[in-house]
Amino acid sequence: MDSNREKLTTMQRADRYMFQTYGRFPVTLVRGEGCRVWDENGKEYLDFVGGIAVCALGHSSSVVTDALQEQSRTLVHVSNLFYTKPQIDVAELLVKNSFADRVFFSNSGAEANEAAIKLARHYAREKYGESRFTIISMENSFHGRTMATLSATGQDKVRKGFDPLLPGFRFVPFNDLPSIQSALDETVCAIMMEPIQGEGGVVCPKPGYLQNVRKLCKEKDVLLIFDEVQVGMGRTGKLFAHEHFGVTPHIMTLAKALGNGLPVGAMLATEELSKAFGPGTHASTFGGTPLVTAVCKAVLESLLADGWIEHCRNVGAYFKSRLEALREKYSFVREVRGYGLILGMELDLPGGPVVNACMDKGFLINCTQERVLRFIPPLIVQEQEVDQLVDTLDEILKECGSRNVEGGR
Repeated sequence: MDSNREKLTTMQRADRYMFQTYGRFPVTLVRGEGCRVWDENGKEYLDFVGGIAVCALGHSSSVVTDALQEQSRTLVHVSNLFYTKPQIDVAELLVKNSFADRVFFSNSGAEANEAAIKLARHYAREKYGESRFTIISMENSFHGRTMATLSATGQDKVRKGFDPLLPGFRFVPFNDLPSIQSALDETVCAIMMEPIQGEGGVVCPKPGYLQNVRKLCKEKDVLLIFDEVQVGMGRTGKLFAHEHFGVTPHIMTLAKALGNGLPVGAMLATEELSKAFGPGTHASTFGGTPLVTAVCKAVLESLLADGWIEHCRNVGAYFKSRLEALREKYSFVREVRGYGLILGMELDLPGGPVVNACMDKGFLINCTQERVLRFIPPLIVQEQEVDQLVDTLDEILKECGSRNVEGGR
């Protein structure tokens, strides 16, 4: 045992013993309740990151803890060599509330996307032979950190240093239909995209874009894969983001809020596609364990029955209107965009200092693409909590504006 352990702070111990793959903030969080978390020094924060769109029902939700405790006393894990009831219950709920006919469970969003990539290619091979394997993906997309999902991710900063990546991916700009048309050749088996790009900066589709992509897929007999890992499960004010646009995919992936913090992912697909995945073609030892899916069932039932999706839609509209007021007030706020409670505020200046200033004042927010402040709080957030954040953000932006003027901007 390390004799110096007691002399090190929590963060020093982490820096000594753990891989340094995360740019962590200098805060150690030890407790959460609702939309609030506390650090080891007792400081309270209003959380508008929500575990990166994960904690839809908030921290330490009784919905989650009750299901977790009950199931942990009954059955935790037996592997997918056997049927387990909680897994079947969640699959049935997902199918009955979506376009899909079948569900495959994994441990994460990246693994759900990996399954989607494999399913698309396997289906195309069975139907067309070896000629169709290319997947068109979007620039600035994010689909995960496995080698396949990294290969499908359209951000060089994420892909850098891992060559050679998996071949067979082609990137086009999001919201650019002619680019997709140009990229569609006889080798393409699928188009993979987030209906709203989260890590890409809360970029929303232009009117008619997704509808025309779906039309192209039908004309060319190409599959459409929607990655709803971040924007699904009520985040946008509908259970699934694609419902806003009246477009259904052939394959959809979910994770994050599905388990409200427990590791889970799910790939949903139509009956026809599911036949391409027979016994032995794909598997996951921990995919959809009884423990995890018992929580997923409780979370999904709460989202559907307790009014949280409608609440998200209403509070999200209020939140967006308050952010729009800041846009009108400050010339360096370029745009406010998003649906429900995934909102982005794009600035003409770096967002990192704003994030840090908010943290100092007891608010956790996030920045993507260097200049887009992203707000993805628990879906249970209240208007008065939104007011607290926006009022504080107003003060911080006012200071930013003063510095810009003094700096000659």
